[in-house]
This record gives sequence, C-alpha cells and structure tokens, in this order.
Amino acid sequence: MERLIEKELLKWKDNPNKRPLMIYGARQVGKTYSAIEFGKAHYADVAYFNFENNMPLCSIFEQDLDVERILTALDALSGKRILPEQTLIIFDEIQAAPKAITALKYFCENAPTYHIIAAGSLLGVATSREGASFPVGKTDSLTMYPMNFYEFLLATGNEPLASMITEAYGSDKPLERALHGKATELYKTYLVVGGMPDCVSEYIEKRDFDFVRIKQNRIFNDYSSDMSKYATRAEAVRHEATYDSITAQLAKENKKFQYKYIGSGARGRQYEDSINWLTKAGVALKCERASEGKVPIEFYKDSTSFKIYMSDVGLLTAKMTVPFSTVLSDINFGGEAKGAITENYVAQQLVANGVKLYYWTSEHTAEVDFVMQSEGYVIPIECKASDTVRSKSLNVFTGKYAPPYAIRISGKNFGREGGIKSVPLYAAFCIK
Repeated sequence: MERLIEKELLKWKDNPNKRPLMIYGARQVGKTYSAIEFGKAHYADVAYFNFENNMPLCSIFEQDLDVERILTALDALSGKRILPEQTLIIFDEIQAAPKAITALKYFCENAPTYHIIAAGSLLGVATSREGASFPVGKTDSLTMYPMNFYEFLLATGNEPLASMITEAYGSDKPLERALHGKATELYKTYLVVGGMPDCVSEYIEKRDFDFVRIKQNRIFNDYSSDMSKYATRAEAVRHEATYDSITAQLAKENKKFQYKYIGSGARGRQYEDSINWLTKAGVALKCERASEGKVPIEFYKDSTSFKIYMSDVGLLTAKMTVPFSTVLSDINFGGEAKGAITENYVAQQLVANGVKLYYWTSEHTAEVDFVMQSEGYVIPIECKASDTVRSKSLNVFTGKYAPPYAIRISGKNFGREGGIKSVPLYAAFCIK
C-alpha cells in the first residue's frame, strides 16, 4: 500500500545535511513496513535491527558509544557489511534501548555518511521520560499517522477518484452526481475500517467487516499491553481508564474533555499524565481551545480547555460498538454518535496533513469545531455530519474576525457560497 510518508523519506535521503531520522507514531500505523519498503526501493541494502526483547543487540550499546565499535558489532550481528550511503540502517522499537537513542547523537557527529532510521511504537513516550538522554538537535523527525482517506482511496484502487477530488477541491467545482455518491459511500466505509494498515489490508482481502473488527480489537489489546508494559500498574490503570473515556467524552454535546467522565472522583492532577502519555504514544489527539481567532493561534491557546480524539476513526467506531451496517446505511445513525465520529474523522485528516488542532469558542455559546492558521489568517472549519449546513457559530466567528473565507465540511458537494468554501466530507484530506 502506498503511503504518503515515502515522499518525506525521499526528501530526507536527498538532504545533504541529513541526521539520523526518528519516526514517531502509534503502534501498527506502518512505520516499520514503510521504512523497510523505502530502504528496498532506494538503497543497495537494508540492515534491520529490532531492539524489543533482543539482549545481544541492546548490549552492544551498553558498553560505550564508540560508533566504529558499534558498527563493527552490527556488521557481525547482521551477517552483512553495512556501507555508508549504500545501506539503510533501521533501528526498530528503539525505545527498548535508551542508550541506542543516545547513540544517535554520535552517529550524527562522527558517522554522518551512515543513513539511519529509528522507529518505535512508544518512541514519543520514551524520549519524554524524566532522565532520558535525548540527542537534542542531532536527529531529524517525522510523525506517521494512520492512513488518511486519500491513502485509503489509493489502497482500494480508487486513485482516479482521489485525483478528481483533489482537483475539485482546488476549483470549487462540484463532482458529477455519480462520483459524489461513490466517494460518499467510500467515506462511510472508511468510517468503519479506519486507517490502520492491518485493518485496511484485511478489508481489501476479505471485504468482510467482521474480520476488520477482529483486527481492531487486537489493536486495542496491544495498546492495553503497552500501557502495562511501559508504566507502573497504577499508571496503566489510569491510562486505560482515560483512553476508555474518550467515547463518553465525544458523546457529549459539549465535547470539552472533563475528568469526571473518567470515573467517580477523578481529578485533573491524577490524570494529566495519562493524557500526555496517550498523546505521546500517538493513540489520542489533543485539540486545544483558542480564545481568539487571531495570528498566531499559539499565543491565544488555552491549555486548560481541550478535546481528545482517538487517532483513528475506525478504532473509535469499534470502541463505540456502532454496528457497521448502521454507519454504511445511515439508517438510525444520527445525533451525538454520528457527530462524534464525523468530528474525529476530520481531526484525523487534519493532523495527517500537519495541521495542529485547535477549536474556538466565544464568550457566550458559539463554538467552531476547528480553526487553523493559514497565510496570516485564522480559518474556521465547521463539521456537519449530513447535508444540514446552517451554522450560527461560523457566522459569529466570521463576523468577528473577517477571515478571507471559511470552510464548511458536510455531506454537500463542492462549491462556494459567499465567503464559505463547501467541502464534502470525503475531501477533508485536501485541507492543509
């Protein structure tokens, strides 16, 4: 399956000032697969090393951080000659060996001609631990997310449709009715399958959503295992309770995260670390409130008020136990559940395009789902789960801050209505 990160990997390879590359992202988003496929396509050879439960490999980095000695040992362990610029070295699950993370600094300084990609399912957690020796300024980084809807279209053989959607987004010209209908049906399928590569592959192979749901439940089990493995027992319990509460949080009309929904007596000081853990592990997305629709948004960030989404909409649909037939048919599918899934889907598409998540509220009752900074303006983005497009909040924002345009994502086709750019739900991946 084609992943968009390959273009970023190629930019990294061609950069004469490259440093060891660290790829962040949740478990099973495809980091290892993409790195290996990239190495096979663009290098003479690939030297792959997995640190998880591999004491001989970890011990190489425990002695000292002499790069020449480490490379000699890696040659022996892999049974192949690792050559500068010709061999791609892949360090997988590197969070299991903190000294190997530290060693990246010395590869950068003393062996810059060796090309290294380091990845790990909990790399973000590991590098933020107290006392961790992170090679600040000595590495490059990329974050990988679940497949966005564009990648899903490519994987399912709908590349021509993906191109037409992208072109229509730029021109604001509606797609033909038949194409709009097909794209909408594929979008509904994506809400069930999501963007985890294993789930997408299972769907393509069997076209059976029951098997997709089995894969999604296995991912939940893997997340639970990670929480137990890389945290104390008490921390793991809090992490899991926080993660499990996301569906209840999103079901509220006011989706602002409230600790009381985690459990009776839950307080922020108990669960702040859990939210940080989940976001750094890449399994949750945090959307903070912007108190003003002005540039720079970061200056007006209110960190005490935020929303939490799951990193993958398919996992959210599975976690909510929404029958996939309900999502696909749209029968008896509405209200809070449909709104929550739609908003989570849009958040996932925006983050995959590098958009930092913010939402906006007025001092009264108006709330805009997302706002993003673009070309010196703050652009409001409103999400509608159906063809209903009335939005008092969007009007309040545009009246107060006068952005050059606003974006409304809904079930309607492409178009322009005054200063509002109409974007179909299936085209959210175009927003950058």
